[in-house]
Amino acid sequence: MNHHTLPIQYCPYCGTKTEIKEIYQEVRPSCPNCGWVYFEDPKVAAAVVVLEKDKILLTRRFFNPHKGAWTLPAGFINAHEDPQAAAKRECLEETGLEVQITGLLDLISGREHDHGADMVIVYSAKINGGLLRAGDDADEVAFFSIHDLPELAFQATRQVIQKIKDNHQQHE
Repeated sequence: MNHHTLPIQYCPYCGTKTEIKEIYQEVRPSCPNCGWVYFEDPKVAAAVVVLEKDKILLTRRFFNPHKGAWTLPAGFINAHEDPQAAAKRECLEETGLEVQITGLLDLISGREHDHGADMVIVYSAKINGGLLRAGDDADEVAFFSIHDLPELAFQATRQVIQKIKDNHQQHE
């Protein structure tokens, strides 16, 4: 069991106290009564990159981790939700802007903190409508030059912006 897993102490099906066993080469909670095995699902988030010339849309985090630092409009994908729909929903909730997804920019893996995503699907997007205003878990929203950025919250955000900068330099 990795350090991110909260131990499942009781079987969700029959209520029996679970036991920790090695199953499929990994230590997992399992039920000695009905045989249920706990497999932790990855947490997946979607993010959008909205670029206008060399300016990128960022939101300032209202909560920890990294409260007060800036990141891409992003959030968790709900079960059974289309990842592009999640990216558009999160952008609208955090920035007030309606966007159209224009492409897949990156897929970043690696959980940065205990409550973070294991994977972030990063889309490029363009503004369709709405009014720029902070909402949900963002307390500020703004466009910044990719060459003059505020403090960034996550390695994933830094990685995406570096990729964008590299692409801009190639096209100059």
